Amino acid sequence: MEKQIIVTTDAPAPIGPYSQAVLAGPFLFISGQVAINPATGNIEATDIRLETKQVMSNLKAILEKAGTDFSSIVKTTIFLTDMAQFADVNEVYSAYFNSDFPARETVAVKGLPKNVNVEISMTAYLK
Repeated sequence: MEKQIIVTTDAPAPIGPYSQAVLAGPFLFISGQVAINPATGNIEATDIRLETKQVMSNLKAILEKAGTDFSSIVKTTIFLTDMAQFADVNEVYSAYFNSDFPARETVAVKGLPKNVNVEISMTAYLK
């Protein structure tokens, strides 16, 4: 099986030794995204809702580069530094899905890169 590295300037460049996404067979594995604005390289979000919106925008850009959209997502993982923010994150996140929601877990973590509050990774199945 061949793998293809997916790269777009419309999402933040990796801040470590990893790829934005890897296409392996019919599966697209998207690395965890945080609220970095790809145009500036900075975190500009001032609250958890804006952070989540930027994260979802970054994920959308990677999906588009791979030729797909949120309808192909089969699994997501959400990392939160504070579970008290779950409802706000969930409200923003849910706006990107219409039906046939992906499997998901939400995990509380002690800290995330760049001191953000939320990170989301996804797996898509490309038919």
